[in-house]
Amino acid sequence: MLMKLLKSALIALLCALSLAPQAVYAERIKDLSTIAGVRPNQLIGYGLVVGLDGSGDQTTQTPFTLQSVNAMLSAMGISIPAGQTAQLRNTAAVIVTSSLPAFAKPGQQVDITVSSIGNAKSLRGGTLLMTPLRAADGQVYALAQGNVVVSGAGAGGAGARVQINHLSVGRVPGGGLVERGAPQSIDNEFIELEMLQSDFGLMQRTGEAIAKRFGPGVALPIDARALQIRVPTDPTKRIAFLAALEELQVTPSSDAARVIVNSRTGSVVMNQAVQIGNCAVAHGSLTIRVSRTPSVSQPSPFSRGDTAIVSTDSASIQQAGGALIPVAAGANLDQVVRALNLLGANPQDLMAILQAIKAAGALKAEIEVI
Repeated sequence: MLMKLLKSALIALLCALSLAPQAVYAERIKDLSTIAGVRPNQLIGYGLVVGLDGSGDQTTQTPFTLQSVNAMLSAMGISIPAGQTAQLRNTAAVIVTSSLPAFAKPGQQVDITVSSIGNAKSLRGGTLLMTPLRAADGQVYALAQGNVVVSGAGAGGAGARVQINHLSVGRVPGGGLVERGAPQSIDNEFIELEMLQSDFGLMQRTGEAIAKRFGPGVALPIDARALQIRVPTDPTKRIAFLAALEELQVTPSSDAARVIVNSRTGSVVMNQAVQIGNCAVAHGSLTIRVSRTPSVSQPSPFSRGDTAIVSTDSASIQQAGGALIPVAAGANLDQVVRALNLLGANPQDLMAILQAIKAAGALKAEIEVI
């Protein structure tokens, strides 16, 4: 009797769970948007890495490395006699890149990436000399210097070589020192909140969440991406207002149904909104085999013939079954994947099948090839 009651309770619980609505999750405004004008800035510079163990640039093929070293030595009061060429096996010319964070102040440290632009074999163990880092306006915003950390490893000898990861790219953690900050300000009465994606539904819910928290008239939607917000003029209240604004929870809109196809790797990715209608697909493969079997031809006794190697060539064509397979309409991604797996298609065939289903009007999604 007890087992029957437990079974009945379990069935009732499963029915209730199946009829329950799907959980709705919310995201913070700081994860869905950015403040206009508050952003990082890209920095770039040209420098030299020294102290390499014979793995630097070959100056005969990279003359700019030698020119850079000569200019650096000349600035230090050292000149190379005319007619002599230095062999700089321990030096490599590099491009240094970094990102200047928003509201960065002079004296702050940033990480930098060092990449060889010559034919250096490895930057392991090298030291980056002081390199100015410039932004798009041509002004110097940071200086970079420090020991280069390379995550790769390599060894070779007697014509054999093995390598793990890249040896021509390295990092200098905290190697960049900010000299000046980029002009950024939130001192105005209004700021503009820019959503990461254009969606009128998301914009409406964001405006409603801000009005519910801070009152009406604080947020004014401009379009599907921009939202104008009135902020307090007092600096202390402004920071507290922006901190509370970023933590507000907003329910995002459902993503548009999309299938991403990577033509280089053959990867096919579908999001949860992809649906498929009733259709029928015939899928088969054509295999062509050409083989060559070598054999030895022996002459007859006393025929004065020579032994020769001959080959027997054969060719065959085999076509796998291409029966018409019905694919039932799927309401979610799981059913779509199961329906396509029934065809036994590999990723390359799957791309062609999806495009054909889309052309037939049965795939309810946009296909994007990257």
